[in-house]
Amino acid sequence: MIRLLVLDVDGTLTDGGIYYDSHGTEIKKFAAKDGAGLLIAHAAGIRVMICTGREGEPVRRRAADLKITDVYQNVQVKSDFLRKFMAENGYTKEEVAYCGDDINDLAAMNLCGFVACPADASDIIRARADYICPQCGGHGAVRGAVQKILETDGRWKDAVFAAFGVPLD
Repeated sequence: MIRLLVLDVDGTLTDGGIYYDSHGTEIKKFAAKDGAGLLIAHAAGIRVMICTGREGEPVRRRAADLKITDVYQNVQVKSDFLRKFMAENGYTKEEVAYCGDDINDLAAMNLCGFVACPADASDIIRARADYICPQCGGHGAVRGAVQKILETDGRWKDAVFAAFGVPLD
């Protein structure tokens, strides 16, 4: 059963674009559907981690909005970081899922029992993934991954009800 969901940001939680306003402030667009999916993941008892190679205030802000406390930015070698995190927190490979979109995610993905990617992920990641979400990065792919994880182990309906009070029967 999945207990930890690790998320990349650029190209997974966002469309992969890096935008700057006229003052040089970085701007990112996040999908509300992904936010709903992460609320459902929390309701199912899944710990959510953001692990990204870049650093920026938009990621901190979005994580705070979604009550994600495991936010690790400027992680240059994700596999080394994740291996250490899993060991320190007692996670086995089978308990960890990863959702990412590009080559810098590949080694970390190989540490995980379930791997999902957005529809527009790179070919090498699509070939590695256990599940290719029908949505593109920044357009609900993370919600799609959460739904697949929870449907696979029979937690989807209960988690949706716990998160939003909506029965799916």
